[in-house]
Amino acid sequence: MLAFTFPGQGSQRPGMGRPWRGHDSWELVEEASEVTGRDIAALLLDADAEELRDTRHAQMTTFVSSLMVLDAVERLGIEPSFCAGHSLGEYSALVATGALSFEEGVRLVAERSDAMHEAGLASPGTMAAVLGLDDDLVEVACRRADADVWVANFNAPGQVVIAGAPAAVATASEITKELGAKKVLPLQVAGAFHTPYMTAARDRLRAAIAQAGPRDTEVPVVSNVDALAHHEGAEWASLLSAQLSSPVRWKHCLLSLAEAGVTGLVELGPGGVLTGMAKRTLEAARTISVSTPEELDKLIEWVGASAPVAPVALEGEHLFAVERLVVSPAAGVFSLGAGLAPGSQILVGTIIGVVGATEVRSPFAGRIEDFIAVEGERLTTHQPIAWLRTN
Repeated sequence: MLAFTFPGQGSQRPGMGRPWRGHDSWELVEEASEVTGRDIAALLLDADAEELRDTRHAQMTTFVSSLMVLDAVERLGIEPSFCAGHSLGEYSALVATGALSFEEGVRLVAERSDAMHEAGLASPGTMAAVLGLDDDLVEVACRRADADVWVANFNAPGQVVIAGAPAAVATASEITKELGAKKVLPLQVAGAFHTPYMTAARDRLRAAIAQAGPRDTEVPVVSNVDALAHHEGAEWASLLSAQLSSPVRWKHCLLSLAEAGVTGLVELGPGGVLTGMAKRTLEAARTISVSTPEELDKLIEWVGASAPVAPVALEGEHLFAVERLVVSPAAGVFSLGAGLAPGSQILVGTIIGVVGATEVRSPFAGRIEDFIAVEGERLTTHQPIAWLRTN
């Protein structure tokens, strides 16, 4: 089974939108700009590191970037069995599963980032990553500091983030070194996220979540708060609210995904940080990070290589283990690829045809058993096009 994972704040970087300018998925940037009244395109193309460090810009640009990548991946017909996101990434995961529409997600992220920015101004704080020390000992260090410092992220074995008042974080950092930490790295953030310092933002976020009204989904999202899979929309009001001031249990989310049978993790969005965490946590899992249009071809090959042993869940797939459907990545009139017919042998990435102006590339290698769509037919997104028998 396949899981999509989405990065959180801190993964943003200058110019991360440039590879996507002119791509069909760039339309999401324009839509987000209209919803928020902000020039998100300028932030994705021209903002420097200091401007992107602002919580409001960091969260919105990371969210929109992740959803652009998701949109491009969905056009390939690849879909997950589970989704999960690290902190802010949980909102991307909820949009990916349909619990929230893209517009609802944009509005929620705008409200969340504004509320967290104001909470950070009211209670200034910082964060630091502790490397090479057991979770329990990091918590001991926070208690021994006897001040406002807490564990904020359980990211991976030997990688824990602490947060709180700057002086308290400094004290706890020294104690972790005494207890055997290999290194402590201060993080360039604008607040003590996932600690009680964020409690002031919760009422504002609760009201926004209630207005959005998350929906039930078929694909579950594993929550940061309890590391459990949830598919009922009503549960997310309390989960997203609690997430603001409680630690992100990302390591536990990864373990839950593995226990559920997930064998492949696809990180969608800037940075590639979650892929590194997955490798540290789940030795047997296959991982890949997708952040640019050029990496979409690598994803097709990666999926194709795993298809015989770990088939990707595709919309409408009800075939045997060696059979697959290629589905439409867009809406429009279908044109058949040159020289293709039932019985043709194809490779991963072969162009099956064109829907509108969008190429339809096969995520699998094998033999075309038959075509489901016909030349000139108007297709909708995810409508089956061809039936394959994989090699």
